[in-house]
Amino acid sequence: MTQANLSSIEAFASRAEGELIDALVEQGWYVGKGVIDAGLCASLERELYGLKEAQALEEAGIGRGREHHLRKDIRGDAIHWLNRESEAQRAYLSAMQRLQVALNQTLFLGLFEYEAHFAHYPTGAFYKRHLDSFRGRANRVVSTVGYLTPEWPVDGGGEMVIFDPNNPEREVARVVPEAGTFACFLSDTIPHEVLPTRHPRSSIAGWFRRNASLGGVLDPAR
Repeated sequence: MTQANLSSIEAFASRAEGELIDALVEQGWYVGKGVIDAGLCASLERELYGLKEAQALEEAGIGRGREHHLRKDIRGDAIHWLNRESEAQRAYLSAMQRLQVALNQTLFLGLFEYEAHFAHYPTGAFYKRHLDSFRGRANRVVSTVGYLTPEWPVDGGGEMVIFDPNNPEREVARVVPEAGTFACFLSDTIPHEVLPTRHPRSSIAGWFRRNASLGGVLDPAR
C-alpha cells in the first residue's frame, strides 16, 4: 500500500479519535474538509470513471430486496459497490475499518460490517430528502460520504443538505461535494438530501451496519 494511502488511513484514525466522534454524540452528524488524502481521492475518481466508461455502473434505486425499484423522480445517481478489487478501494475500506473500531470502542454501537458504493451524479441529478434507515429497523447505523471531485465550481450545486432531526424543515448544514471532504451521520436520525447538480459529481456512500440476520438470512439484503 502506498505511503499516500497509509497517510489517508492515519488521517481517518486521527479524526475518529477526536472531533468526528464528539460531533456524532453532540449533534448526530460530522463534516470535515481535507480528511481524505488528495492522491487517494484522485485514484478512486479515476476508477469510478473507468467503471462508467466500461458501462459497469448501474442506476440506483430506492428500497432493498423485493422492494427495490427505480425512481428517477427521487434519485438520479449511478452506483457500483466496492469489493476491494483495487489498492485504492482497499485503502479506503481500511480507513473505514479503523473508524468502525473507534466507533465501537467509544460508543459501543455493535457495528459488524461496512458496505459502500461509488456514486456518480450526472449533471441535473439529485436525491430528494430521506433517511438512510428507519427506527426499529436500524440495520444501517452510521452513514458516511466521501467526496472525490476536485476543484468543485462555486456554482456547481450538488450539495448535501443536512436537516435538524427535531425540525426536518430546518437546514443545519450544507456540504459542498469537493474532494477530500468526509461526512458521517446517524442513519435513522438525520434527514438529508442531494441538491440538483450542475457539474458531474463523484463520491463514495457507505453504511456501518449492525447484524440483524435471522435464520441465516442477511438483513437487509444488498
